[in-house]
Amino acid sequence: MPLIRSVLHMAWIVLTVIPWGLALVLVSVWVERTPLWWFAVNWFRVVIWGTRVFLGIEVRVSGMENLPQGQTSPAVLLSKHQSTLETLLLPTLMPHPLAFVFKRELLRIPFFGWSMARLDMIHIDRSTRAQALKQVVTQGKALLAQGVWIILFPEGTRIARGQTGTYQTAGTRLAVDAGASVIPIAVSSGKCWPRQGFVKYPGLVQVSIGKPIASVGRKPKELMREVEAWIEAEMRRIDPEAYR
Repeated sequence: MPLIRSVLHMAWIVLTVIPWGLALVLVSVWVERTPLWWFAVNWFRVVIWGTRVFLGIEVRVSGMENLPQGQTSPAVLLSKHQSTLETLLLPTLMPHPLAFVFKRELLRIPFFGWSMARLDMIHIDRSTRAQALKQVVTQGKALLAQGVWIILFPEGTRIARGQTGTYQTAGTRLAVDAGASVIPIAVSSGKCWPRQGFVKYPGLVQVSIGKPIASVGRKPKELMREVEAWIEAEMRRIDPEAYR
């Protein structure tokens, strides 16, 4: 049954992303970034609906009250990354447009990548680390000034359930330079949507949003250590089975 559910869900993604992606690319010629972003978020919501209906995955969110209030409150979101689910889910939860920091290769994905290219994201070449870091800070500060929140996965890639990757400081460097609050996020998506493998499983995914951490006067490495400590402790709270 999980295999059949997963096939149906993938078919749902493919059937919806083609018209949505084409429409986004076409209307991007005339529409500004903010309304274009919310147009894209509607597709994310459609996919999450399919995730619930076809896969039987339910989502429980806590800590929404911790998100900064106001149209001009800059924020850098630093999230645990266990699967593709959080990249689809988090945009549907946030009150601000987001800009993901992601590897440039994703732009090659038909329809999805083409539409991402029209949303003014931060797509980096990970083989040139110094240049990538400079791009994250420079482009990130410009987007934050426009009211766009930046979201990064500080471990750099999807991490298997129950494991901890190496937390990189690009996100905290951006936050310190921009004076933006850091919002740590823990997500237990790996229990239902594995890092690798096609088959997904029904169950409950928890998303926990932490309190804002001020970046003013902080050092990026020190700030990232605090972010890592909160995320990893929270992961053990929301998914204790994975850390036994």
